[in-house]
Parts: sequence; C-alpha cells; structure tokens
Amino acid sequence: MVSLQTPICDFGAPAPDFNLPGVDGRDWSLQQCAGERGLLVMFICNHCPYVKAVQQRIVRDTKELAQLGINTVAIMSNDPAEYAEDSFENMQRVAKQMGYPFPYLFDETQAVAKAYGAVCTPDFFGYNAALELQYRGRLDESRKETAPSDVRRDLYEAMKLVAETGHGPQEQIPSMGCSIKWREEPTT
Repeated sequence: MVSLQTPICDFGAPAPDFNLPGVDGRDWSLQQCAGERGLLVMFICNHCPYVKAVQQRIVRDTKELAQLGINTVAIMSNDPAEYAEDSFENMQRVAKQMGYPFPYLFDETQAVAKAYGAVCTPDFFGYNAALELQYRGRLDESRKETAPSDVRRDLYEAMKLVAETGHGPQEQIPSMGCSIKWREEPTT
C-alpha cells in the first residue's frame, strides 16, 4: 500500500465535467451534483483504511455542508478487478450501511480521476458556486486511525468559508491516503 499526499490547491481551476453511474441506479453529471454555494468532490473507496477511519465524519460533515448550500459527490475510481472490496455491489452495500447522504459514483474508466488529478483516497476537491477550485486539503488530522473527536475540522471549516465568501483558505494541509489503484495499461 502506497501512501500519498495531495498536491497544493490550484485556486480557480474549473471542475471537470463527468457523467457517471451512481449506486442509486441513475447517472449523475457535475451540474446535477452542484449545490447553490458549491460542491465537494471526494475520491474515496471501500477498502482504504484512511477512508474507513473517517467515513462517519464524512457523513457528518457533508450533511452539515448541505445545510450551507454545499453539495457533495463521492467517486470511486479504483480498479475493482484488483480490489474486490471496491466492486459496484460493495459500493452499494457501503453507501447503504453508512447512510451516505450524497451520490456515490463509479468511475470505471478512471477518466474522471485523471481529469481531476486525483492521487489518493480520500482526495477532496472543494469548489465554490462558480465551480472553481478553492480547497484541496484534508478532512482533519485522521490518518489510518480516527483522530480524537476534538480536532479541527479542516475540510468543514474550509468549505464553510467557501459557502460564505466564495474563497477557500490560503493555508491548507494536504490530504493523505492510499494511492488510487490504477488499471494496468495493456502493453503492445
């Protein structure tokens, strides 16, 4: 398992469009996911210990962000042929079990993860109402273990600022997680 950190936020970068199938049986586009004041795009999966450590906090924070006009979408881009726990059926199971209050989408071709420049799970991209990137940081201090409950809620605080001002904080601490499990390119 390779542990990676996300790059520094490229403020103002536009959100790449997508059209992906969700665990709810419908296809979702960027515009369908966007909220009145912004959008949080998360690259997560089912098997990663970094994601498992924060699943309940993700649910809590995304529910609270929705009240501020920030919608959320989660995208799973790992190759399920290599990680059966990340299969579409298991995505459906985990979304139901955790009560995900956001669309959970399958990026089978991995084209969306590449378009966003996603590198790890979890990888967070926070956009303002104009769908311009304002946050590329961590959820909180959690790593493979859940951090204490009284730590600063970096992602929530940043996206609250985005909802209020349209701009993210200048100081951002990168997210850390497992590398995205890329498909092997066929050799010719």
